[in-house]
Amino acid sequence: MFAILTTLTLVTVCLVVVTVLPMTRITHWFVRDMDFPRFQIAVVAIVLMVAQSVVLDAHHPLRWLLAGVTLICLAVQLWWILPYTRLWKKEVKTASESDPSQQLTILTSNVLTPNRNAEALIDLVHTHKPDIVVTLESDQWWQDQLAVLETELAYSVKCPLDNLYGMHLYSRLPFDEEEVAFLVEDDVPSIHLRLQLRTGDNVRMHFIHPAPPSPTENTSSSERDSELVIVAKSVAETTEPVVVTGDLNDVAWSATTRLFRKISGLLDPRIGRGMFNTFHADYFFLRWPLDHLFHSDHFTLKSIQRLPSIGSDHFPLLTTLVFTPINGADQVGLACEADDKALAQAIADDQQVEKHDVPLH
Repeated sequence: MFAILTTLTLVTVCLVVVTVLPMTRITHWFVRDMDFPRFQIAVVAIVLMVAQSVVLDAHHPLRWLLAGVTLICLAVQLWWILPYTRLWKKEVKTASESDPSQQLTILTSNVLTPNRNAEALIDLVHTHKPDIVVTLESDQWWQDQLAVLETELAYSVKCPLDNLYGMHLYSRLPFDEEEVAFLVEDDVPSIHLRLQLRTGDNVRMHFIHPAPPSPTENTSSSERDSELVIVAKSVAETTEPVVVTGDLNDVAWSATTRLFRKISGLLDPRIGRGMFNTFHADYFFLRWPLDHLFHSDHFTLKSIQRLPSIGSDHFPLLTTLVFTPINGADQVGLACEADDKALAQAIADDQQVEKHDVPLH
């Protein structure tokens, strides 16, 4: 019994560590990566509570202490992830309008550079006929393969790179003021443009893919966080319709993504609808939402769905927005407090970047 008690105690201590550490402002990759598996940690907490209840004597004082600590950890994890379930109120309204001229369909796909199954992505484009296709991690080989899309998607921006940060955009709709920018790191691009909808209205669009905190890339999240912050600060000051999409290398429920939503004022259509886990495509038990789409209250949502695998480690994400400025005007996201603004500024200052670095500012 002593060995079992010791084991359950050690597991509970580990649960406390992985729950508390992400609540700090430590930017080291090891800490920030604990933001990712909150659902998996919640499952572990539930299993641990069951084990504590079944194995330990009901009269043992440690049983109730361990169970109480585990319950608190579970509650913390659920606080972060429950908004991304159907138990939560939707942040973005479901569109009631069906006029095709008001719709904007975007397919976001991290293709994984060494993946050579371009035909699978091309088939998805032909099937779903999105207005915009944005690819991440696309190099020159992918650019050559995707050239067939240009008969349907005549407008494009191309930035082929072989460093896992290439980016391509193909559009059925015209745009101007397009610019490829390197906001924080010299080899990590983003695409910015002003798109014209079929209604004649313009939408400010930002396609981003900041580098993740990891032992093989950036040892801290500072670069990723600062890119998200300056884009958020930039769009916060505009009254134009806005869409931001891409692989943020951050989960939807992290403190950094929440800060992005607070500062930008943009809405997350997944709130109240589901997690839409796009990574990792090969491991069902290790999946979380890394590919994102945020938008201003000018839009409501017709649909959002994860598409089948194309051989990448990411699933593509397909989202159809409807331009309904009047109906969407009362949609409310996260409130931004003075402390949030101060934190955002500190993050930007750390990398010596600012909102004016973002095109279309």
